[in-house]
Amino acid sequence: MRTSYTVTLPEEPPAAPFPALAKELRPRSPLSPSLLLSTFVGLLLNKAKNSKSAQGLAGLRNLGNTCFMNSILQCLSNTRELRDYCLQRLYMRDLSHSSSAHTALMEEFAKLIQTIWTSSPNDVVSPSEFKTQIQRYAPRFVGYNQQDAQEFLRFLLDGLHNEVNRVTVRPKSSPEGLDHLPDDEKGRQMWRKYLEREDSRIGDLFVGQLKSSLTCTDCGYCSTVFDPFWDLSLPIAKRGYPEVTLMDCMRLFTKEDVLDGDEKPTCCRCRARKRCIKKFSVQRFPKILVLHLKRFSESRIRTSKLTTFVNFPLRDLDLREFASENISEYFSAGRAETRHKCLRYRWEARRGREAAKE
Repeated sequence: MRTSYTVTLPEEPPAAPFPALAKELRPRSPLSPSLLLSTFVGLLLNKAKNSKSAQGLAGLRNLGNTCFMNSILQCLSNTRELRDYCLQRLYMRDLSHSSSAHTALMEEFAKLIQTIWTSSPNDVVSPSEFKTQIQRYAPRFVGYNQQDAQEFLRFLLDGLHNEVNRVTVRPKSSPEGLDHLPDDEKGRQMWRKYLEREDSRIGDLFVGQLKSSLTCTDCGYCSTVFDPFWDLSLPIAKRGYPEVTLMDCMRLFTKEDVLDGDEKPTCCRCRARKRCIKKFSVQRFPKILVLHLKRFSESRIRTSKLTTFVNFPLRDLDLREFASENISEYFSAGRAETRHKCLRYRWEARRGREAAKE
């Protein structure tokens, strides 16, 4: 039984395993180049020119029904910046400065990545020790039953982030108002406040900032909120044919939504519940953008799975139309681009391991 999924491929080969600790420069631009991480259904793998130079091609043993975990681990193993963070042991510096008393999850995750990248292509690696640590951090993953891959990824990234958080003393939250500031400055201030409490290499890669605007249709007052996000959950667009594109799903996620009737919010200027228009846009793209497709549709009677095929380009995915107005010029100036490549993933049930084929 084989199932194929579409996934992305890092563009650069990994650094040599375990080199001397190198100085790391953290990007501080308001918008980093984004990669599409096709999550929860596949894996990332580097293409080797020949079998002698192949690295990172080892499979992961299925511990019961843990393919949900293995596919996420393979994705993260081949996310270049995170992979090198583990192979070069850069995480050790952050662990030594972390205020967290728990470091076992990051250590076991890095150990697993190192094992994958130092094993031969035909080897099968057991993630049992890593699974023990993720179960301690998130008991909901105890056992060997099938679980939700998106939830696993969120718990894992949260756990890794907490253990390597550079912030040792979190400042007290202040009630300082920012509504008087222009949206661009308000977004920057909110981001600065976030980094004062949550600052890690994991966050550097995966955390972005989402802008939510609410406009009153009576007085025209617009209120904005800026929130950090680790992934975006996209509804699947409904079309007259069985295939939709990723851009269709992004447009549905960011389209204006009218809040009326029982959904009317309270307008700050009118001081009364008013009909409003809500809209999402991306204020700050993460370096690695994780997109989750909402495959399940709930009704009063039952929950059904949406099998609609979602197509996306193999390279040059252009997301500028979903950026907030104040950062859209950043794209048009040619200072950012999104590129990704693609491989196919297959699950070989008989061998109980993850494999890949171009």
